[in-house]
Amino acid sequence: MKSMKLCTFTALMIAILFCVLCSSFESCSAIRGYNHHFRKLKATSSAASPSSSNDNNTFNVLDYGAKGDGKADDTKAFEGAWADTCKTEGSTMIVPSGSEFLVKPISFSGPNCEQNIVFQVQASNENLPSQKPTALRFYGSDGVTVAGITIQNSQQTHIKFDSCTNVQVFDINVSSPADSPNTDGIHLQNSQTVLIYSSTLACGDDCVSIQNGCSNILIHDLSCGPSHGISIGGLGKDGTKACVSNVTVRDTSLQNSLTAVRIKTWQGGSGSVQDVMFSNIQVSEVETPIMIDQYYCDGGKCKNDTSSVAVSAIHYVNIKGTYTKEPLHFACSDNIPCTGLTLDSINLEESATQNAKSDSPFCWQAYGELKTKTVPPVTCLDSGNPPNKGINSNSDSC
Repeated sequence: MKSMKLCTFTALMIAILFCVLCSSFESCSAIRGYNHHFRKLKATSSAASPSSSNDNNTFNVLDYGAKGDGKADDTKAFEGAWADTCKTEGSTMIVPSGSEFLVKPISFSGPNCEQNIVFQVQASNENLPSQKPTALRFYGSDGVTVAGITIQNSQQTHIKFDSCTNVQVFDINVSSPADSPNTDGIHLQNSQTVLIYSSTLACGDDCVSIQNGCSNILIHDLSCGPSHGISIGGLGKDGTKACVSNVTVRDTSLQNSLTAVRIKTWQGGSGSVQDVMFSNIQVSEVETPIMIDQYYCDGGKCKNDTSSVAVSAIHYVNIKGTYTKEPLHFACSDNIPCTGLTLDSINLEESATQNAKSDSPFCWQAYGELKTKTVPPVTCLDSGNPPNKGINSNSDSC
């Protein structure tokens, strides 16, 4: 099976729930929450776009009979344009500006698509307050580039990468209210070699959520907030195994957020989170900037369990700014403590907006090393390695 080597969305506003599966012919599961039979895609511009092209590798939906009047069913035109795009290497499928397309749910996929395909939705900077913008899902794709888009008020996750490799995301603008539930900015799972940078994310959940099966992840130069921060997890729910490794988050600012850099796992899981670097992080008015929570329980009663996802080799370097509740919170497993935690150049001061005194740093079953003095002093971190409790670490299972 050949994979689509490049998926590029150039729209600044997209108002349809698209599911783009660049190399898989499996059914799309990302289209949820809509009860309407049709979806509208509106690409607005003051100038009309041409309906044809002399380029044999360019396929415009207008050339396949799409009306773009917001009334006619343009589904078959989109399907026809995609069919020709899919079988032509280096091709571009164009959804032009100046029209409003009415389409049924579509999965742009194919078991034999050629390489280096671009899916281009042309749009202007005009906001569409009456329309709900798209959530983009990429499944089983290699060599994916997403750049230059704005997504506002998504119902849930804004952009999701599932089982993808060699992903680049940059120049992205995500904007959803702080109280909008489950609206992750960028969600990663089972994906490797991912680069996310130079973007602005504001949402009601994690700016970036890193889930099971992710490795070789580099995130830098983001502006994040309001949000729940940049998070690894929650991992290990319902006794599942989770493996995350080689993650770097650097040169990033977070403001008005629940956390800044966080690792969260459920009790009862297995696997490991290891080799993680958080560096050069600037925080402002963040409740708890640094957090490991191995007792994560989202909206319900969770039973205690001895098994846990092992957390090790987590490094915090040059994290500075203001907090509103607690500077640092390490709540690690009783039976599989966190190991290899390092703190270097940590300077977190209580926000001047707080009327009540905030909590001191908290550590439980957390082992590591203070490379420098910290502000405030972190006296709760245990040095060395934990005593052998008779339970093998889960990290070997990855």
